[in-house]
Amino acid sequence: MMSSQSAILSDVAPAARYIVLDVPPDVRAADLAQRLRELTVGDHLLVGLGEPFVRALGVEHPGLRTFPSMSGAGCSVPSTQGGLLLHTRGEDHGDTLSAMHKAIVAIDPKRVLRIVEDVAAFRHLEGRDLSGYEDGTENPKGDEATAAALCDDGSTFVAAQRWIHDLGGFESMSATERDHIIGRSRETNDELDDAPPSAHVKRAAQEDFEPTAFMVRRSMPYGTVTEHGLYFVAYARSLDPFEQVMRRMIGRDDGVVDGLFRFSRPVSGGFYWCPAVRGTQLDLRPVS
Repeated sequence: MMSSQSAILSDVAPAARYIVLDVPPDVRAADLAQRLRELTVGDHLLVGLGEPFVRALGVEHPGLRTFPSMSGAGCSVPSTQGGLLLHTRGEDHGDTLSAMHKAIVAIDPKRVLRIVEDVAAFRHLEGRDLSGYEDGTENPKGDEATAAALCDDGSTFVAAQRWIHDLGGFESMSATERDHIIGRSRETNDELDDAPPSAHVKRAAQEDFEPTAFMVRRSMPYGTVTEHGLYFVAYARSLDPFEQVMRRMIGRDDGVVDGLFRFSRPVSGGFYWCPAVRGTQLDLRPVS
């Protein structure tokens, strides 16, 4: 029986780890695909395939493409497209590291894949960003989440980005200025009646697009004292919603740049296809 990878619609776990891997040209893509087929994918692990790896298999997957770099007035959105995305989830960082190590050993026993991003993330204050604002407030729920996130066969697409926050600069602003950047009250999470056009809630309102741009966000904070931010993760049945929202955030629609860029910036970005599973194994028939 076909189903989706369980991490897609599950609640955010207390801890997570994200690894992006490049697949060097001398790696036999077919052999790597076979090891991925043999991998056990349960509640603890999610796997996404990037276009470079799928292309190395000699096929194309409808809807999958390389993450585009974008820029607007005073802001940029880089592309650091990888070949594979692995995401582990658990109760603590020990759980997620152990699960990730086991997965890496299984798919890359000779250590020929290149790790280009390795991020340990965590749940903060029952779902808040490090800025103190609640994340994912407008996420669709229940059947609407399933409809937004999953393709008919149980697969999905995911956009993943790492954002770095300037929390010192953000906290130096007045409470009103901070709330106007987000468009919500940090204390109550209520949307502001007087939110400016640049407020994040205005720029990213999924229902305001045509067609609508609904996604299921599963973002998590990460970091150290010196570098910290948000690992943005959004699942959808198409990559179009993410691109629609990001284009508006950088001001492509009307020249208004999202206030988020006043204290945060993305430093990585990739698109991945997350296959459906048969039992506990990935169904890679669409790219075979």
